[in-house]
Amino acid sequence: MSDSSPASVPSRPAVVLDVWCELQCPDCRSALDDLRALRERYGDRLELRLRHFPLEKHRHAFAAAQAAEEAAEQGKGWPYVEAVLDRVGELDRGGEPFLVEIAAELGLDAEEFDTALIDGRHILIVDADQAEGKAIGVTGTPTYVIGGERLDGGKSQEGLRERVEEIADRLLAEQG
Repeated sequence: MSDSSPASVPSRPAVVLDVWCELQCPDCRSALDDLRALRERYGDRLELRLRHFPLEKHRHAFAAAQAAEEAAEQGKGWPYVEAVLDRVGELDRGGEPFLVEIAAELGLDAEEFDTALIDGRHILIVDADQAEGKAIGVTGTPTYVIGGERLDGGKSQEGLRERVEEIADRLLAEQG
């Protein structure tokens, strides 16, 4: 999921940070502050791309991934992801109705949201992300991939933002 539109494409290519995430994951919730700090530091020079990796142990994770795609389609992908992660404990209790509730709170078309969860229009995107994640060795969330390097945040967030910054700074310097 990327909220980039042609009008917002930076003048030079952005460095891409793929964030393999699961919206019912407490570790992904912990990573939010790092992601916000990275967005603030780099702006449009760092493209954060949410990649879905729902884990079987979280029963609402697959629906949440689909919901994030619907939010992106309606223009509020990252705000939606942040809102769900900020209240990750409520997702376990509230399930799909909670996902629709968050959409309504953000001013999204909640009825269309509900329909998207029922008709499964975003399943292929989620499945493709998960398959790609498995193919490159993602086993848990959050996992970051930047400049071809995979960083596993599921074990520990310690030092990860600094490592991402080192790689991003190097890649941006190489771009000139």
